[in-house]
Amino acid sequence: MSHPNKKRLRRSMMFLNAQKPSLIKDPYLYGADSLMLDLEDAVAVTAKDTARFSLYQALKNVDYRGCERVVRINGLDTEYWKEDIRCAVAGGADVLRIPKTEDAKMVKAVEDAVLAAEREFNRAEGSTLLMAALESAKGVMNAYGVCTSSERMIGIALSGGDYTKDLQTKITGTGVELMGARQHMIIAARAAGVQCFDTVWTDLDNLEGFRKEVMLIKDMGFDGKSIINPRQIPIVHEVFTPSMKEIIFSEKVIREIDSKRKEGIGVFTVDGKMIDIAFYDGAQRVIALAKASGVYKGEL
Repeated sequence: MSHPNKKRLRRSMMFLNAQKPSLIKDPYLYGADSLMLDLEDAVAVTAKDTARFSLYQALKNVDYRGCERVVRINGLDTEYWKEDIRCAVAGGADVLRIPKTEDAKMVKAVEDAVLAAEREFNRAEGSTLLMAALESAKGVMNAYGVCTSSERMIGIALSGGDYTKDLQTKITGTGVELMGARQHMIIAARAAGVQCFDTVWTDLDNLEGFRKEVMLIKDMGFDGKSIINPRQIPIVHEVFTPSMKEIIFSEKVIREIDSKRKEGIGVFTVDGKMIDIAFYDGAQRVIALAKASGVYKGEL
């Protein structure tokens, strides 16, 4: 069950309260790669049905102009998640985000419900992708099992607030309390061949601190960051935009590898650096990021 959008760029994934039509009718204007339409924490218990109705109407009637539509369902420890899945699948959501994921069994339960909903509402089987939020020490420890639990899985995301509570600490702003989880998760995601997303930054007035954190997680290898405010989008995209030096070097790497591969040459130099086939995917990602950022003028 291969899906063409499993590997799409997801630098920014912005949370929006699915209950509020004013928030979800035109958020594509902000330019986030993915929109997280939230049925969980942002919605009061008494408003779950209202939120589903609002979500379904938006999914069916709003042209999101290329923005990926991710729906965060309620946790499997609630009575709401199965109806959330039916609503999201019926509306045509691209991805479902599973909160509080702790093991592969939880993903399998969601996958079974998604397949049933696809059949019920005549959507192509396998068309609804999944991602998992890891919010506990157990979830982080089981990251690789979660990553490999389903062919639908696009990746995992850290939920720092709940994770630090489980760790019996708090968000400090330094990142030290999240370092172990981040490192473990990115290793698990890469080993499984899926993506990895960082937690939200809640101090909206400290954009310089936010920028430093985005630079950190980019250097660690993350694919993108969950965000809660449109002001954060340009910073994420700027940090994830390759420099002209990186773009030019990546072009050279791709062209040289393509050329040398035909000649049977496996190792060579580009700008004085030893290069082999292992550099190919990274170079292609740089070009893909440059294209998404609107700065690529080349021909690849």
